[in-house]
Amino acid sequence: MNNGKDFVVKVLNNASKLRKSPKGSDVKSLFYTMKEHKHNKPTSGKLLISEPALRDFYFGRSVVLLVEHHNKEGTIGLILNKPIHLKLNQVVKEFPDNDFPLFLGGPVHPERLFYLHTLGDKVPGSIELIPGLFWGGEINKLMELIGLNLVTPEEVRFFIGYSGWEPDQLEKEMKEKSWVVTQCSIDTVISRHPEKLWSNMLKEMGNDYAIWANFPSDPILN
Repeated sequence: MNNGKDFVVKVLNNASKLRKSPKGSDVKSLFYTMKEHKHNKPTSGKLLISEPALRDFYFGRSVVLLVEHHNKEGTIGLILNKPIHLKLNQVVKEFPDNDFPLFLGGPVHPERLFYLHTLGDKVPGSIELIPGLFWGGEINKLMELIGLNLVTPEEVRFFIGYSGWEPDQLEKEMKEKSWVVTQCSIDTVISRHPEKLWSNMLKEMGNDYAIWANFPSDPILN
């Protein structure tokens, strides 16, 4: 199993394999005149919240944590609110028996495993995204800790696949109002109710955004 961050340069240099920018919704966003988080720029450790008219299989009503963002190399993120109804060791047989949930991180490299955790130096090679939240690190050490029952599902999140943007692609989507950028917390990443994360995040962002949470998933039904 590869380190959670060893794929970055190779994949971003092959932009044709990254997901394509959404072509836009059939229904134009009704929210362009609402207040925006104007001072929030996409950076590592920030969240992307999709606007409700983004009708995309992977990214519709998604919350994405940015783990890498470089102007020249591109951007990598993990979708936080797309749980898969399988356990980790049902997919990755090398892992000890465990009850850890598994999430869909995005459409790129779905055959590979990525992870976020709060274990810090217990997993050498980890990268701190925000205080107390890390990604990547030595997979063999993490497997050892899990095998010794020293890690709980509240301390780590596992993902298959990731989300990728080529250089300047995310900024273009920001201008098209596909995303809103906001702050991240550990509680957001290790949410007990990931299926409600998108709507809960919008409600926490204030009345201007709370209305999005009630927007129908299919605007034609409105």
